[in-house]
Parts: sequence; C-alpha cells; structure tokens
Amino acid sequence: MSTTFIHDNFLLENKFAEELYHNYSKNQPIIDYHNHLSPQLIAEDTIFDNITKVWINGDHYKWRAMRTLGINEQFITGNASDKDKFLNWAKTVPYTMRNPLYHWTHLELARYFDITELLNEKSAEKIYEEASSKINSQEYSTRNLLRKVNAEFVCTTEDPIDTLEHHQKLAKNPFETKVSTAFRPDKAILISNDGYNDYINILGEKAGLTIDTYSDLCSALRNRIDYFDKKGCKLCDHGLDQVYFENFTENEINTIFKKKRENGTLSNEEALKFQSAILLFLFETYHEFGWVQQLHLGALRNNNARMHRILGPDTGWDSISDYPQAQKLSAFLNALDSKDKLAKTIIYNLNPADNEVMATMIGNFNDGSVKGKVQFGSGWWFLDQKDGMTKQLNALSNMGLISCFIGMLTDSRSFLSFPRHEYFRRILCNLLGDEIKRGELPNDMEWIGKMVSDISYNNAKEYFNI
Repeated sequence: MSTTFIHDNFLLENKFAEELYHNYSKNQPIIDYHNHLSPQLIAEDTIFDNITKVWINGDHYKWRAMRTLGINEQFITGNASDKDKFLNWAKTVPYTMRNPLYHWTHLELARYFDITELLNEKSAEKIYEEASSKINSQEYSTRNLLRKVNAEFVCTTEDPIDTLEHHQKLAKNPFETKVSTAFRPDKAILISNDGYNDYINILGEKAGLTIDTYSDLCSALRNRIDYFDKKGCKLCDHGLDQVYFENFTENEINTIFKKKRENGTLSNEEALKFQSAILLFLFETYHEFGWVQQLHLGALRNNNARMHRILGPDTGWDSISDYPQAQKLSAFLNALDSKDKLAKTIIYNLNPADNEVMATMIGNFNDGSVKGKVQFGSGWWFLDQKDGMTKQLNALSNMGLISCFIGMLTDSRSFLSFPRHEYFRRILCNLLGDEIKRGELPNDMEWIGKMVSDISYNNAKEYFNI
C-alpha cells in the first residue's frame, strides 16, 4: 500500500469496503444535480490564472477556517495577492485536521493535480507553482475539469430574472457534460427582505408585465417558470429557514402584497401568510410542469451583521439553526398531496437533530407512484462531512430505504469540489463493508454492489430522467 495520505484505499477499512468501492462505485459517472457553479465560466471554457482563482476565491468554508486561525481578512477576501492568499491558506491547512477541509484539500490536490504531498507552510510555495502552472492551461479549462471527474450532468442554480444566456450558449455548443439549471425564486418569496420591491420591479420587466397585484406576481413567476422550462430546466430549489404553512384567504394575500408594494411595514404574521401562499402556488406550478423540487431547510443566515454589511451574503457568516420543522412541513406536503399535486421532492436537512424527522417525513408521501418520489437529501453544507453523511445514511436506512437514495451532490461554487462525490462513495462503501465484515449484512457482493452502483449513479439518472 502507498504511504501517501491519499491512497487507493483511503477511508476503506476492510476488503469488503475495498471491493464495493473499486468494483461498483469508483468508476460511475457523476450526476451533480445541485451546485452553484458559474454557467458563464463553463460556456466560455474559462482558464484560471492560478490555483487561488479556482480554489480559494469564493470558498467560504476555507474563509471561516482562516478567520478562526486569526488570519487577517486582507488575505481572505481582501486585496492581498493571489499567491499570498494561497500561502495563508496553506498555513491554515494543518490546523484543519478533523475538519472535512483537510480531507477535501488533499483529495482535490491528488485528483486534479497528482499532488500527494501534504499542504503546509513548507510545501506551499512548491505546490502553488506546480498547481498554478497546470491550472493556467487549456487542459485545466472549466470544461476539462468537468471531463476529468467524468461529470455526466451538472445542474447550476439561477434566479428567475436570469436570462439563461450562458445555458443557451451551452445548448448550442454542447460537450460531454450536460449542463442544466434549477429555478430558485426565494427573492420573490421572502417579502420582508430589504430590496423586495426593487426585485419585484425587475422580475416584472423580465416577464414583460407590471406587477401591481398578487395575481400579477403569480403571472410573472409562471411566465419565468415557462421560460426556464423551455430552456431545459426541470428542477427548482429553495433555500429556506423552514417551510411556511399558515392559513390565509385570497383577500388577505391581495391586501398584504398591496401593502408591501406601497412600502408599508408588514407584521411577521402577514409575511408568513404571504410566504405560505406563494410557496403553495409555486409548488403546484412545478407539479404542472413535471419538475423535481428541492427544499434546503435549516440554515440561520447572515448572523454577523457587521461583516454582512461589509462583505455581503454567502461569505461565511451562516450556521445551523433550530427552527421547528415537522408540523409545517407535514401540513405543506399534505396540502399538495391532497390535490395530487406533489411532485418529486428532495428535502435537505441542516440540523442533525432533525435527521429522523426528515427520514420519517418522506415516508408519509411516498405513495408508490414513483420509486423514491420523496427523498431525504444528502448531508449538505455543515453536514457534508464523514460524521454528517454517516448519520444521514443511518437515519435513512433505519427509517426508509437507502437502496432508493439518489446520492451525493457538491452544492459548491468551486470547479475543484467534485471529489466530494468520491468522499461520499468511500464513506458509503466503508459503512456497508463494515457491516458485511461484522455479519450484519450478507456477503452478497452482487446485490450490495448493485445497491452501491444505484446510490452512486443509477438512482439519480432514473430520478432526473437523464
């Protein structure tokens, strides 16, 4: 066995785990059905100037770690040189042991650059030069980075006001990886957010109508759903603290929206009623278009008001929240199901205390019409690490059918994040291999291997009709 840290059997603790991974999972293509990659960079087949541009810029996971170590913001999001930012990240890496960043860092260096040396202050200069010389070449363009990991399908995430011009360019000039988009209309839902009316004005312009009433808003959103659908979109995504489900009347919603458009101040109850109404409208419309809908629940965002003012959202100031989830989510899904308007649904949970809640909730609405119709999504954000993924897999196994699971995704803005699929696959195979070793599962490699292949690739391919 190799003495390097990242070796062939990394995380695989016995021969059964090794066989499952190498024979049934390792070589499966990647279906990355939710990420935040830039479609423009893919369409233009961008070549990055250096490793920092593609690896550190925009990565708030790394930024949080660097801040914790006491590194000045100048070397994180500030005006320091790209090389100095990399050197400060390299200084941080040894301190990230037992954080998934340590594993991800060395997997990414190994898989993309064939660099197996540990990254630290001593190796930083050499690794920066070696990785940068490679990344700054056609072989490492965005499309070739996707080819390197055998990415068959990637789905980016766009706002309803997006023109999808870059997706249209990709459709006219396709390559081995199919690139699609997911519709994310949260800015039209969260009526209490600053700038809401300005956003609605832009949405109206994109839809070709003036939005004065709630009916106008619904028409505009339906217009954009139709536009996205015609451009090949078959998924939506919502990043919400929790699902909203309050009783409301049509008159109430009309009044609330009119009040907001006239710059009135809404009560929390009014906001929740409105958010409930628009969410139901959207999900019924998704069903009509045959889309898959995704709910990312449980984040507490923008906790540090001072740094949010300075740097804006998605810069590393979010955390897990403890919102109650079960009752409203149940009522919402039931309202859709009672009308037979519940589409395929993936529910991602950020609070590990709610794993069993979500794992049992999906069973309430798996009605036999579609294999795995309602899914408990993979561990995401703070939970896409070894312990978090294992707990999600165990909860799903104990409360449902892991054999129907559609597997991993990156949820990332980085073109170097795809080894997270390998990380997940190794954890899955080791979990099953350990149970074979202990006699808790039979030594039936043909069947368990098929299950591993399905979770790694086949289930997602079937679920998304790829």
